[in-house]
Amino acid sequence: MTTTAPSDVRPDPPVSPDDRSLSEFGYRQELHRSLGRYASFAAGFSFISVLTTVFQFFAFGYAFGGPVFFWTWPAVFAGQLAVAACFAELAARYPISGAIYQWSSRLSNPSFGWFAGWIMVIGQIVVVAAAAMALQTVLPAIWSGFQLIGDDPAPTSPDGAANAAVLGVALLALTTLVNVLDNRVMSAVNRIGVTAEIIGAVLIIVLLFTHSERSPGITFHTGAGTGGLFGALMVGSFMAAYVMIGFDSAGEMSEETHHPRRTAPRTILTALGAAGLLGGLIVLGGLLAAPSLTDGRLGVEGLSYVLTSSLGDGVGRALLADVVVAVAVATLAIQTAAGRMLFSMARDGRLPLSGRLAKVDPRTGMPNAPALVVGVLAAALLLLDLASPDAFLAIGTTCIAMLYLAYAMVTGPLLVRRLRGRLTADGTDETGAPLFSLGRWGAPVNVLALGYGLFMTVNLAWPRAAVYDPAGGHWYFRWFTVLFLVVTLAVGAGYRAYAARAAKARAPEAAGASYA
Repeated sequence: MTTTAPSDVRPDPPVSPDDRSLSEFGYRQELHRSLGRYASFAAGFSFISVLTTVFQFFAFGYAFGGPVFFWTWPAVFAGQLAVAACFAELAARYPISGAIYQWSSRLSNPSFGWFAGWIMVIGQIVVVAAAAMALQTVLPAIWSGFQLIGDDPAPTSPDGAANAAVLGVALLALTTLVNVLDNRVMSAVNRIGVTAEIIGAVLIIVLLFTHSERSPGITFHTGAGTGGLFGALMVGSFMAAYVMIGFDSAGEMSEETHHPRRTAPRTILTALGAAGLLGGLIVLGGLLAAPSLTDGRLGVEGLSYVLTSSLGDGVGRALLADVVVAVAVATLAIQTAAGRMLFSMARDGRLPLSGRLAKVDPRTGMPNAPALVVGVLAAALLLLDLASPDAFLAIGTTCIAMLYLAYAMVTGPLLVRRLRGRLTADGTDETGAPLFSLGRWGAPVNVLALGYGLFMTVNLAWPRAAVYDPAGGHWYFRWFTVLFLVVTLAVGAGYRAYAARAAKARAPEAAGASYA
């Protein structure tokens, strides 16, 4: 008989009501609970990161849609608000890390949930790379010395794409370090960064509107060569679609949040709501304050051009510095969310090297291996930017489509369960109040969330030559999103088949050992 020395046994952390809530799902509290309401809000808001994504994709949206692309913002916001409302219900009922994976698994079956988690985590890793590339849209505009490679800072140029990869890898090294230090350090950086981003966003909005050159009626005009209003809106919606993702990160951090059943649903909705309001005003303000809508610069340089031209170099560059902070914090938050997804799946033994990926440092309360894996893989994706500048847009669109598909793999099973009357509103949160529920609005909101998610997934993945291969000759960029998704599913299915065979081979051995 073997015994374990007391020194080898890690003592359980102090038990709180939040920890007992986690034990209901069969998990032991290992991550440190240190996040309050604002920190939970910051987790969702920093993933969305209005300043990062609006500055990164404003030029693209305007180039294809013209001023009318502004109206894609409220349309996408309405669709994503329906998704967020469904997620808020689930966050109250399943306050567990790896939200998309856990929710989909419990609403449908473990196999379907595994693929939802697999698609989500791969998509998150791609988002990390895309967010890190956003530095290229602001740093060279602040100081030309940040253009380390060549002279053309445009992200879609060979020089700009290569420089984006270099800057992005440097940022990933920094965020990976923060992600392995301590969750209190990570949370503090996140909160400070989000506060700076919100203040900066409000200042940008005020300054843009006080420097308006035209009336809001301009938003009903289409740009030249957009291929019609419908086509302009479909492509122009990419920017809004890319901005308003990641609000579920508040649910990802549930195991590190105090009173998660009460806090996470509210912070999911407030993070999206705040981002939707601020982002919409920034887009509108940029269109109104741009020195010119016809000189071609707005469709290439985007909001950086508006700030430095309309507000002056000094003020414009100071505000762009705030955008740099937002980019860094967004990259950190997205990497954290992806790490929690890997941790959650590994804890269930559902990934290669699960034992290592599920290990939590008892001192810091952080799963270090997932953060390193996400950082390394995201840096490897950035190397695609060195190969071709068209990879910039392909990477960005791919990650959005994958997250939208993963979201649909939650809202779909949720709708089925709701229609079967198996989603109950019973239960209370940590304060004794009823759990967040959509009540009688649940079914129509859920239908809107699922229909919108599937429509946008197809819209994002549609192989438009004018968008993905404007120079021609690179058919694989047109089909990049579809090909990437197919490869992701094939690799996932291959791993699951291998794991099943390995488990079956071990079963007789285990039985023989037990008999002996």
